[in-house]
Amino acid sequence: MAIENPNVRADMIEVSEYPELAQRYRVYGVPLTVVNQTVRFEGGAPEPYFIPALLEQLGLKRPAPEPAE
Repeated sequence: MAIENPNVRADMIEVSEYPELAQRYRVYGVPLTVVNQTVRFEGGAPEPYFIPALLEQLGLKRPAPEPAE
């Protein structure tokens, strides 16, 4: 998402090199996605599932589907 949108920032860390961050964010497995230091997603998910779940967790409405041509 960060590659496609300049309003999104993403960082990736190696938890074995930053144990204090692993402890702060309760990292027990990877991948782990943390959004705004409040919303957590464990495990990987394809974008069509991840984006709606992320919006729901953030309390935002899902975008309307694009009309078919």
